[in-house]
Amino acid sequence: MNQVITKDTQSEDRDDMRTEYDFTGGIRGKHHRAMQSGYTMTIHQADGTTVIKEMNAPVGAVVLEPDVRAYFPDSESVNATLRSLIRLIPAQQKIAAER
Repeated sequence: MNQVITKDTQSEDRDDMRTEYDFTGGIRGKHHRAMQSGYTMTIHQADGTTVIKEMNAPVGAVVLEPDVRAYFPDSESVNATLRSLIRLIPAQQKIAAER
């Protein structure tokens, strides 16, 4: 996932960030793939107990890259576009895909 960062983007992003936070050299989306496959979250409670939660992406979840998300802000717009593309697929390919 590549992102073009301009001076305007940097100043907009930093407007609400504290000065002690420095993300220079950070990589956006570094853990994206791992998060999609699931992860374990350990929560340390104030009373000393620990809760461990297994987190998995919902079945059928799709994560859009930021440049695509600009055009498809919600699932309805994604589904409508994909349905219109499905109509363009020749009938033979549809039959093969169903097998």
